Parts: sequence; C-alpha cells; structure tokens
Amino acid sequence: MSQYFDELETRSAEARAEALARDLPLQVARAQALPGYRDHLSGVDPARVIRVEDLAALPVLRKSDLSREQRANAPFGGLAAREPGAFAHVFQSPGPIYEPGSTDHDWWRMGRFLAACGIGKGDIIQNCFGYHLTPAGMIFENGARAVGAAVLPAGTGQTELQARAAHDIGVTAYAGTPDYLKVILDKADELGLALKITRAAVGGGALFPSLRQEYADRGIVCRECYATADLGNIAYESAAMEGLIVDEGVVVEIVTPGTGNPVAPGEVGEVVVTTLNPDYPLIRFATGDLSAQMEGTSPCGRTNIRIKGWMGRADQTTKIKGMFVRPEQVADLVARHDEIARVRVVATREGEMDVMTVQIESSEGGDEAIYARSVADALKLKGRIEIVPKGALPNDGKVIEDRRSYD
Repeated sequence: MSQYFDELETRSAEARAEALARDLPLQVARAQALPGYRDHLSGVDPARVIRVEDLAALPVLRKSDLSREQRANAPFGGLAAREPGAFAHVFQSPGPIYEPGSTDHDWWRMGRFLAACGIGKGDIIQNCFGYHLTPAGMIFENGARAVGAAVLPAGTGQTELQARAAHDIGVTAYAGTPDYLKVILDKADELGLALKITRAAVGGGALFPSLRQEYADRGIVCRECYATADLGNIAYESAAMEGLIVDEGVVVEIVTPGTGNPVAPGEVGEVVVTTLNPDYPLIRFATGDLSAQMEGTSPCGRTNIRIKGWMGRADQTTKIKGMFVRPEQVADLVARHDEIARVRVVATREGEMDVMTVQIESSEGGDEAIYARSVADALKLKGRIEIVPKGALPNDGKVIEDRRSYD
C-alpha cells in the first residue's frame, strides 16, 4: 500500500496555488449564494479571492455566528448547500450546534489521515469515537471506508466487552481519544487477552508524550489528527512526526485571536479554516484553537504547509475528556442554582486520564449529589464536585482553568 492517500499530497507549490486560484473563487461564490452568508459576505467579489492572502479581507465566521444563524434558520443556519434531508446524517454537538454529514467518498477527508497511519485494506479498526448525536464516530467510519478498512463500531464504555471483541475479532487498529486505548489495553491485560493492535489514529484530546511512549513500548504506532465536527480533518501527523500537515481540502490561516488578521509565519495565533467542501462551504471559520505555522515541508514527502499542532485555546473554552467545555455552559450551571455565586471548572490529569473538578462557591453549602446532576446536564460531562465558601475562588475572571501540562 502506498504511504500516500492520493497525488494531491505531493504536488508542487505551484500546482497547489493554481488549484486554489480555481477552487477558492468558486467556493466563495457558493457561500455567497446561501442565505446564511448573504450579509456576511456582502460586497465580496469572489473573482478577487484566489490566494490564501486574499482571504484576510473577508470577515471571520465564529461559533457564535453559527449559533445565531442556526437559531434563525434551523438546522444549519442557511450555510449548507443541501437541504437537511439530502444529507446522510444530521448531528448535534454541544451548544447545541448542528452539523451535516454525508457518506460520500471521504466526505470529512479522514481517509488521508488513516492512510498516513498505515491503515488500509485488511485492517479492522476498533472505532471508539461516539456514534450518538456527535459526528466523530461517523467521521472515522467514513475515513475507514475510503481506505478499505473494516470497522468495529465500538463507541465508548463497556470496556470488558471492548477488550473481548478486540481479541476475538483480531482488531489491528484503534481510532478514538488518546487515553481510551490505554483503558482497553489495561483491561485486556487484566483478562489475559492478547491483542493485535499495532496502529492508533487518535484525536479529540491531547496526546501526551508519556502516553505516546507507553503505546510505542507496547508496539503500537500512535499518530494524531486535528479535526472538528464542523470542518472535518484539518491537519494530521505522518511518519515524519514533525508537526501536523494541513489537509488538501482546507485552507488554514493563523491569525491574531479575535481580529482575523494574519500573524507573521511562526507566530502563535488562532487557527482559521476555509473548507473547500461544496456541500458545507465554511469560509474563514474560527476554531478557537491556537497554533503556529512551521517552516518548510515534511520530510515524509507531503508538500502542504504544517502547523505545530494544538497549543491551547484562544478563549477559555477547554477540551476535557474529548469534549469542549465552554464558558456559556458554566454560566448555565450557575443560573440553575440561586445559592451559587461562582463556579470554576478545573482540568487536571491523573496518570494518563483527564479529570474535571467543578469548584462551586455557594452561600449555603449545598448538596454534592444535586450539583453533580446539574454539572452532568449543563457541561455534558461528569466531574468531581468541590463546594467552597463564598469568596474562596480567585477573582481573576476565569471560569475554566486548564492545569494540565503539555510538555
């Protein structure tokens, strides 16, 4: 099997620029024709948007814009080129934000990442991304079809059954969050089950060096991608293990957070993405993630630009256990209880697992069990509850604090 998914990955800079000069004006024109972009791209001449640098003149589209447009024009805010019933799937992510999905060939472009992981025909992937409401499970399912691999649609939970299935079926590859594979491996060890997993394609959370090394010690090559529910695959690791290579189906800019103005090469800024998917043409969509462009190209032979990977959030929104926790969700939690003055969500690590602790500043003490239910409902995650006296939390404006080390 070739190490490349297609010839686009190794084309020259000139060929890529020529293709962009052809495809980018068409994509801007498609977006302009949609009701959700009517005001957003008013006055823009698509014919003048032919280079990455030309995108800087266009406004940035943010999650808040997406939410507002979707409330006014459900479910996709007038930003999709197909009617909802013409898509294969409709997903709901926290917010709520609704995303379309299709079973068309490599619709989310995840096949490119799986191919870079060395996954293809003859492999069986244990897909431990969620299949319910959110799109991650189907994103990787679609990618597996693109490279000809079979899938065990496992989702999360029922770890003993997961380990048993991996052994009985002869699973050769894993797809899921970085830390959940360790849970399966440890359970298999406990049950005395030998597994055949040699490759792991991970995303949805930080891949810490210690965890990557633990997998390597077990004979498992683990590589990560950077993807979102809205955009699909944005960038991915290859065998070179030097940064993340930007996917051929998107245009990535690094901008000063909150402004949309491109930063100098190498400087850290917010990742803004324009997708070339004609079904869902997101133009200058701000991810809220921080990264930086790297110099040169990858030694693996892929020629697109590279970014350094995830370097934090441009705002306080934080990914914990593979799910985003947003300041507005914390505000919702506070609003549910009159006695709560302030809340601080703290993300830490214990071993190789994310831990979420919710510190609740309450004037009346409070019932931990009741608060735990409210946390799970508002934040969509379970966490530890710490009730602290009024005035105990720092007065620094933070509602989400990430104490995890990414070194």
